[in-house]
Amino acid sequence: MQRRAFLFTFTGLALALSTRSYAGGNHVTVMKFSDEGKPLGLVTLDRINKDAEWKKRLSPLAYDVTRRQGTEPAFSQSGYDRHEAGLYRCICCDNALFDASSKYDSGTGWPSFWQPVSSHNVHEISDRQFGMLRTEVKCTLCDAHLGHVFNDGPKPTGLRYCMNTVALRFIAKIR
Repeated sequence: MQRRAFLFTFTGLALALSTRSYAGGNHVTVMKFSDEGKPLGLVTLDRINKDAEWKKRLSPLAYDVTRRQGTEPAFSQSGYDRHEAGLYRCICCDNALFDASSKYDSGTGWPSFWQPVSSHNVHEISDRQFGMLRTEVKCTLCDAHLGHVFNDGPKPTGLRYCMNTVALRFIAKIR
């Protein structure tokens, strides 16, 4: 009986740590950012679900990628190789996701970053589709599928957040 209690406790702790951006129930905690990339502080908000609106507002490809875990073909979308300073926001809910300063050319045909703008703004889950074990990256605020993270990125993190271009909206930094 003690072993079962230990396993339940350990599993519960692991789940709590892996979903630290969730405040519980339908609430999430994210770091708000200005369009210039300045952190404005942590806020707890209701998780956003506007599926009918997204279906009307997003392109069919963006809807398929963000709401159905699809993937755009590599090198197919303009902006995957953008190099200007700026901020990348979620196409569905406008949550800040990545700063262009952490973007690099991975040669994959998708925008790649070595870290998110805040660990609160994305969450990761195990993805076992297509017989592979990968780590899916989702927007914390609206649960949009963004892409996957891999352990073959550059220093300092060694991570490659390989995102779908159509899941992101770029805001150029005003100089």
